[in-house]
Formats: sequence, structure tokens, C-alpha cells
Amino acid sequence: MERPCRAPSGIDLSVPSVSRIYDYYLGGSHNFEVDREAGRRAIEAFPDMPKIMQANRAFMRRAVRHAVERGVTRFLDVGSGIPTFGGVHETAQAADPEARVVYVDHDPVAVAHSRTVLKGNDRAGVVAADLRSPEAILRSPEVTRLLTPGRPVALLLVAVLHFVPDEDDPWAAVARLRDALPPGSLLILTHAATEGGPMKPEEGEKVASVYRTIGSPLCTRSRRDVARFFEGFTLVEPGLVPMPTWRPEPREDPDAEPEARGAGEAGAAAEPDRAADPVFTAGFAGVAGVGRKP
Repeated sequence: MERPCRAPSGIDLSVPSVSRIYDYYLGGSHNFEVDREAGRRAIEAFPDMPKIMQANRAFMRRAVRHAVERGVTRFLDVGSGIPTFGGVHETAQAADPEARVVYVDHDPVAVAHSRTVLKGNDRAGVVAADLRSPEAILRSPEVTRLLTPGRPVALLLVAVLHFVPDEDDPWAAVARLRDALPPGSLLILTHAATEGGPMKPEEGEKVASVYRTIGSPLCTRSRRDVARFFEGFTLVEPGLVPMPTWRPEPREDPDAEPEARGAGEAGAAAEPDRAADPVFTAGFAGVAGVGRKP
């Protein structure tokens, strides 16, 4: 296979990447045929998969703007994937050019792509570390350089915790990160949930099979178990809710919301009215919330 010139060196293009599959769902360009093939299998099993990912990205952007509006301009995005298509640094720095962002991912694919994307941005950095090793994150040079001691931080755990199995105790890892945050910090979180979703059991199993095949099994959890991640935080209104219903905003200019225009081959453009339909949004297989540390 001929290697695309935009592919970071050292990346095995024969193996699908969760980060690049997510980029494909969003209609991004940081993905390759091996990723698109895996994404197409998931979409074949559940055609609304890209819409869920678009709702996840749209929530993240609203939550980041919420943080900046409340004076929180330091961001720690753990399990960040590839920071493209309106990522945290773009959203935060559009609201406040002085905002600083640290991306963290254990996937060398995501780290390599991130370094390429962030080249020349001295207010954003990348750390190669695992959520399950919070000390490595907290002691990293990029966290020391970019996250001012004593200033509130928005910790983002967006679509990552459902890739950490119970036996690895993700609640303990989140608690350690929480304990290191100054008062006034925020937790911004989304998670695949077992209740209220539109997937039939057989659809869910087929989607899960795609991710198992690439070595990243999905661990959906109950609403109660997701809420445990917010221990030590006070949930802001409207609480832990389906992603599109967390403080929805008036529909923005499509040029400012790439995820609303479509997802390339994924064919994931949202229907004009359906994305705002409460009957439809209530069935999304994911929950979102923002918590504030007292």
C-alpha cells in the first residue's frame, strides 16, 4: 500500500485506529481506508452511528464555551483522539485566545497526528499517557508548562471512559485527577450508556464486535455507574442527560459546524429537523454532563 504523504511517520496504516474512525464519522480528513472500512462496518450495523458522534462533538464544543464563559481557560483533555474538526483548542481559543489546552492520549496514532495538527500553537500541547496512569499525566512537562498552578481547569473525559473496563477501575483514576484539580474546576464527560438508546441488542453487538476486532472493546455502563464519575463534583444544570439535550444552542452557521454538514463517505449529514427533535434526541445512546468542583 502506498503511504499517503500526510501520514505521520511510524504509524502502521494496516491497523484501524479508534481516533481516526471517530474522525471519519465526523467527516474529517485524518483517516485512511483501513479506518473507513471499520467505520463502514459499524455504520452498516447501526446507521445513526455518525449522528451520535456528531452529537458528542457538538456537546463538547458547547461545554468548552460554557467553561470559558465562566472564566475557566485551562483545559486537560484526556483520551482526546485527534484534535481536528472544531477540537478543544480551536473552540477554546476562539472564545479566548489566551486559553491553554493539553491533549492526552495513549494511542501513538492520536499522539502523532495531534503533534502534526498543533505544530506552531504554543498554547496547546500533547502528552503520550494513559488515563489509567493519572500520575504520569499530572507530572508531564506539558501539564506543568500549560496549566497554571492554582487556576481552575476543565478536565475533559469525552467518549473515553467506555473504553476502560471495570477491572481497571476508571472511577479511581478519575478521582485522582479530580483531587489534583483546584476548586472551581470542571469535569466535562460523555459516556456510552445502556439505557435509553435506539440500538437493538443485535445492532449493539455488531458495533461492539467492530471495536473488539481492532482491540478497543466498548464498555457501556448504566446511568448510575456513569454518575459515579461525578463524585466530588456538583452537576450543573441540566445534569446528566442525553448529549443533544445538554444546553442546546440555536442552530449555528453550517460553515462553523463542520459536523453538521456530513461525514464524507459515512453519509452522516443530520436531517434538517430531526437533530432537534426531542423524540429523536432522547434516544441517543450516550449521556453527557458537566460537574463543578466546590
